[in-house]
Amino acid sequence: DTILDHMNLRCKCHGLSGSCEVKTCWWAQPDFRMLGDYLKDKYDSASEMVVEKHRESRGWVETLRVKYAFFKHPTERDLVYYEGSPNFCEPNQETGSFGTRDRVCNVSSHGIEGCDLLCCGRGHNTRTEKRKEKCHCIFHWCCYVSCQECVRIYDVHTCK
Repeated sequence: DTILDHMNLRCKCHGLSGSCEVKTCWWAQPDFRMLGDYLKDKYDSASEMVVEKHRESRGWVETLRVKYAFFKHPTERDLVYYEGSPNFCEPNQETGSFGTRDRVCNVSSHGIEGCDLLCCGRGHNTRTEKRKEKCHCIFHWCCYVSCQECVRIYDVHTCK
């Protein structure tokens, strides 16, 4: 439904000097980034529900009710959930998660790849790593590139 709601009509003109003697139009999918941002907003504002069972004339019926009444009630277009997400911080064979222990993290980021979030509050280790890389490259006419090899030192941060 989300992709269909964001489809847009694109057209191209054909003819001499860009005249629009013949016009071809088609429905195009929305920009992937825009669609991802839209779905992320929906995910971030999803409503937690509880499943209630009650008896009716046709037997037991399950319905969804908002878990926290002080939050806004979801509309037909909102995302809802009734089971929490699994804990991806620790290894879990059932979900296929390897956990985040020993994962490389970015100490300067506040995003999902940042050490604070990715390491689930366990902290991180820092080690120094030397890497050989090509550097000071020069293009020679014609037709090759010569480079020196430099050793660069990097701090690598991994989750505890």
